[in-house]
This record gives sequence, C-alpha cells and structure tokens, in this order.
Amino acid sequence: MNTNSVIKNFFWRFAERCGAQIVTFIVSIVLARILTPEDYGTVALVTVFTTIMQVFVDSGLGTALIQKKNADDLDFSSVFYFNFAVCLVLYLVMFFAAPLIAAFYDNESLIPIVRVISLTIVISGVKGIQQSYVSRNMLFKRFFFATLGGTIFSAFVGIYIAYAGFGVWAIVAQQLSNTTIDTLILWITVKWRPQKMFSWERLKGLLSFGWKLLASALLDTVYNNLRSLVIGKFYSSSDLAYYNQGRQFPSVIVTNVNTSIDSVLLPSMSTAQENRARLKSMMRRAIKTSTYVMAPLMMGLAFCAEPIVRLVLTDKWLPCVPFMRIFCITFLFYPIHTANLNAINAMGRSDLFLKLEVVKKIVDIILLFSTMWFGVMAMAYSMLISTLASMVINSWPNRKLLGYSFIEQMRDILLGISVAVFMGLCVGVVPFLGLPTIVTLLIQIPGGALIYLLLSAVLKLESYQYIYGKAKSFVLRLENKKMEGKK
Repeated sequence: MNTNSVIKNFFWRFAERCGAQIVTFIVSIVLARILTPEDYGTVALVTVFTTIMQVFVDSGLGTALIQKKNADDLDFSSVFYFNFAVCLVLYLVMFFAAPLIAAFYDNESLIPIVRVISLTIVISGVKGIQQSYVSRNMLFKRFFFATLGGTIFSAFVGIYIAYAGFGVWAIVAQQLSNTTIDTLILWITVKWRPQKMFSWERLKGLLSFGWKLLASALLDTVYNNLRSLVIGKFYSSSDLAYYNQGRQFPSVIVTNVNTSIDSVLLPSMSTAQENRARLKSMMRRAIKTSTYVMAPLMMGLAFCAEPIVRLVLTDKWLPCVPFMRIFCITFLFYPIHTANLNAINAMGRSDLFLKLEVVKKIVDIILLFSTMWFGVMAMAYSMLISTLASMVINSWPNRKLLGYSFIEQMRDILLGISVAVFMGLCVGVVPFLGLPTIVTLLIQIPGGALIYLLLSAVLKLESYQYIYGKAKSFVLRLENKKMEGKK
C-alpha cells in the first residue's frame, strides 16, 4: 500500500473519530440540560454490565482476522456465524439476568432498561465482522459515513424523545439507534456478505490468537468500570451521574491530546531504541512539551469549572464541579505516564510493561476498597492518589534504563505547572466579582491564555520557545511556498 493511500485512510479515520466525539459531546450537553442526573445515573448503572458484555462480542477474533496474513471468505464467514451466536447467547444472559441486576441495585425499574439496551449486543455482533473487513482492506471512508450517520441520527432521536418527556428512555433510544444506523450504513456501503460456509478448524486457529486479546480486554474493562459498579451499588444513581459528568469534560480533552501524543511518540522513540541518549532527549522533550500544553487546559478547566457547568449544563449539575476539579488534576499527569510507558515499549521491554500494569492495578484496587466506605468524593481522591503513585511506578524503570529518574522528570515540568497554577489562581478570582456567568467566562478564558503566554515569554520557558520556534518556522515555510507559487 502506497504512502498516499495510508495518509488518506488516516485522514478518514481521524475525521471519523473527531467528528463523532464532537457530535456526541454536543448531544450529551443538550441531553444533560433536559434530563435529570437521576436519568443519567440510571443508565450508567446498566451500561457497566453491557460494556463488559461488549468485550465478548468481538472475542479478539476481529483483530485475529486483521492480523491473519491470508484470511479469506471462509475465515470471515466462520467468525461471523460464531460471533452472532455468541451475541445471541449474551443477550439471553442479560435478558434473564435483568431481575438479578435490578435486585443488585435494589431498583426494579432497571429490568426493562437492561432488556432493551442489551439489544445493542446483538446488533454489534452483526456489524463486528464488517468492521474487521473495513480495517483489513483500509476502507476507512466507510467508517466515517457509518459512524457519523449513526451519531447524528441518534442525536435527533435522543433529543426528540427527551423533549417528549420520556426521561431515561431518551438515552436508551440514543444508544440503540446509534448502533442500529451505524450497522445499517456499514452493511449498505461494504459489499462483503457472509457465505454459506463454516470451519471449526479455521475458527480454532483464530481463537488461539484472539483469546489472549479477549482476556486482556475483559480484565481492563472490568477494572475501568469497577468504580462505577461500586458507586452504583453503595450510593445513589445521582452520585454516579455527578461522578461521570465531572470526569467527562477533562477526559475529552486529555483523550484527544494524549492519543495524538501516543500515536506519534511510540514510532518516533522506536527508531531511536538503540541510542539511549537520544531516546532520553526525545522523552524529555515529549514530557516538557505535552505537560506545557496540558497544564493550562487542566488548570483552566479546574478554576473555571463552576461557571462552565452553570452555563453549559445548568445549575442542577453543580454537584459535579468538585469531581471535575479532582479529575483535572488527575488527568494533568497523563502525558508523563504516556511518555514513560512509550519509552519502555520502544526499548522492547514488554515484560516490564506488564509488571508495571499489574503493580499499578493492585495499588489502585487497594486504594479503592480503602476509600469506598467514606463516600464518592473519597473514591475520586483515591483515583488521584492512584494516578500520582502510578506516575512514580511508571518512571521507576527509566531511572536505570535511561538515567531519567522521577525527580528529574518533576524538575523538568515543575516551572510549567507552577505557571499554569498561578494562571488558574488569577482567573479563579473572577467569579467572586459577582458578574453574569457568560461575562465571567469571557474574562477568564482569554485572560487566562494571555497570562500563561506572557509569563511563559517572560520566564523564557523552554517548551514555550520550542513551540513558538516551530510555529514561526511553519508560517515562514507557508509564506515561502506562496511566494514561489506567485513566481
């Protein structure tokens, strides 16, 4: 496959992800303004279980099909029929387990919600192999139209039903219609269809590769949903809604920034794996630059959290503000995690990577079960402490591998974070002036950006000078191209 084709497919995949996230984010804001936190919390109770079940939908077989060198129609058809059968069984499990889930939460109203929203499992089973076919054949344009079509259609469905006063069913309908339309568009645009053929031998070969991915994905999914499960069990659905909503805003920012960093950093570091000095230099640059970008975003959001929530989500969501602030501090350090882990992977030390993941999860689970008795806020703080502990754990191997210790890493980012905190404190004073919410934000956001950039220039922060230099050279190149074009 030529370079142009790879770039084109990357563009379509990137556009699909960004477009879907933007639409989903906007819709979630609209629905949050219409619906109650209890509605959101009720669905969140159920999606803990459906998210875990979704892991089994693929069974690692989709990745196995993409990875297999000479996968043919027999492979694809065998996996399709197997996956569909698994999804039907999973749906029946959820259907008959619905009363048990309702009893677990002591909420009988969950029974019909579980049975309806679990239909997404069956529908996902129909589209799973289509997705693998698209990925294998680099037809990512199909993903763009399917994902955006499903997301936009479901947005109208969800908002209409919410305005009609059906409460929690608006979220259920949105999720179900999104999966349905996404699947339908893929089936229309992708020409592959399952053939009347099946091979246990082919399937067993694919399962021997896929089960490891399944086990890994299952453990990770259970772990990531553990806090939601505990909050839903021991506290109210509203508590869960505030917790999730407080996490959503900083999560959207950090996911997009960190994913971009991650996609570039690992390949770049891998080219320098034999040159430890160069690898360390690249890692230092990554940590400094990414933290310089992330720090003002997270600090700004933390100090502007209350007026943002008032304006965007309305006053009924104000209890999510303390959670948002905790998660802003938590996510601030994610680029450091990424840089350390990518350096370890770049050196081919997957053994260390696995050991670190085990240690971190043990620490986090201990912190979770130690704090769950003291309220949801205590559990949020436990995640912050866990993140800080994980940062130390991730950096530990690089003390010897690269001569780049945790203390040295902190020294590299301390000044940038200090400037971001000072900026946050400055804009944090504005709400006390008693101005209208919109005016407060109009002062805070541009004012905070100006303070951060001015201090960066005055203090001659290395990351500021690096980014400024890169931006300046990029503009000059564009101008030179324009001049050459005129000639």
